[in-house]
Amino acid sequence: MGTFKIEGGHQLSGEITPQGAKNEALQILCAVLLTPEEVTITNIPDIIDINKLIALLKDLGVKIEKKGKGSYTFKADNVNLDYLQSDDFKRDGRGLRGSIMLVGPLLARFGKGYIPKPGGDKIGRRRLDTHFEGFIKLGAKFRYNKEEYFYGVEAETLKGTYMLLDEASVTGTANIVMAAVLAEGETTIYNAACEPYLQQLCKMLNRMGAKISGVGSNLLKIEGVKELGGTEHRMLPDMIEIGSWIGLAAMTKSELTIKDVSWDDLGQIPSVFRKLGIQLERKGDDIYIPEHKDGYEIQNYIDGSILTVADAPWPGMTPDLLSIILVMVTQARGEVVIHQKMFESRLFFVDKLLDMGAKIILCDPHRATVIGHDFKSTLKATTMTSPDIRAGVSLLIAALSAKGTSTIHNIEQIDRGYENIDERLRAIGAKIERV
Repeated sequence: MGTFKIEGGHQLSGEITPQGAKNEALQILCAVLLTPEEVTITNIPDIIDINKLIALLKDLGVKIEKKGKGSYTFKADNVNLDYLQSDDFKRDGRGLRGSIMLVGPLLARFGKGYIPKPGGDKIGRRRLDTHFEGFIKLGAKFRYNKEEYFYGVEAETLKGTYMLLDEASVTGTANIVMAAVLAEGETTIYNAACEPYLQQLCKMLNRMGAKISGVGSNLLKIEGVKELGGTEHRMLPDMIEIGSWIGLAAMTKSELTIKDVSWDDLGQIPSVFRKLGIQLERKGDDIYIPEHKDGYEIQNYIDGSILTVADAPWPGMTPDLLSIILVMVTQARGEVVIHQKMFESRLFFVDKLLDMGAKIILCDPHRATVIGHDFKSTLKATTMTSPDIRAGVSLLIAALSAKGTSTIHNIEQIDRGYENIDERLRAIGAKIERV
């Protein structure tokens, strides 16, 4: 188990460039299975979860060639479907949440898709019903082996249909879209997720020859085609990493420039940070954050009541940033309620922040009230363990602002989502060592 040692209390400065988007990459990489032709993808993040998925594709028989940093070609012209029933697949597929999105493309192109119950973050229940209900509506037969926790769908032919999703699941929508592009007839998906990463997937599929309309809305229409061709695609920057660096700059009172952020795809993120008192300037496609010498003050609502920051489907606030925001407001001026609606275990890392001296009331598994210190007292260094990707980075940000030397264990969780994070932070002045 890896460990970070962090000497906190130092100001940072300089520029940092966000990696390619992890959550987009999980969808885009699975989509290469929809065509026997070559697909080139660039700005792929070099992180554990994505490298696991690339390894899974390789084991499936996809020809993969690395062209440079973050640049790969994929050619799925000789897919080994027998691998899907192997013990190796049942073991390797279980270790990656994103492996569920292999099912849609495999079902569409080969008439069958299987997956072991996926793992990933321990942040609460993450249902797969939306995925499989969508496949069933397209005409697939579903089976589940309870002893092996192994899911399967099979269909001789998928047929387009109308469906109203029970939740605007991003991965569920992506999976159903990838299945529907090769189905016979027209598929209509209402209450579809419309995140920028899903828009990216739809645009890529359209370049491959798919006929998807309504991209960017919650009503998608897909006219099935017989086959798809090759294409080139570049990942967006990772909006969760961008939000992480905003929180880091605020907590350490640092002057930072976050490069090439694709402002138009950030949605509510800049406005939410501004409500929390953070000054953000748009400079071209960069975010400039000045040194917050006098701290930052949380806005109240117009009637004077306490601000609530809650997650919601796009274009609402992404749930992945609430952990970072919770840490950041421990040093704000004022109070705020953090309402994590989607995952009931994601706020349980606050006990580590309480050990560091933060003022947080955990109201229930979904809500926490934070009373900011306004930098009148600093967080104190401690030893902690990273429970999931976002909580791990939140604790890292807390440690970089704290007085003394902190230790974070289980940093593999952080490496699952952040590329070479220690090297990149050292480049802007952080005192962080990988042990």
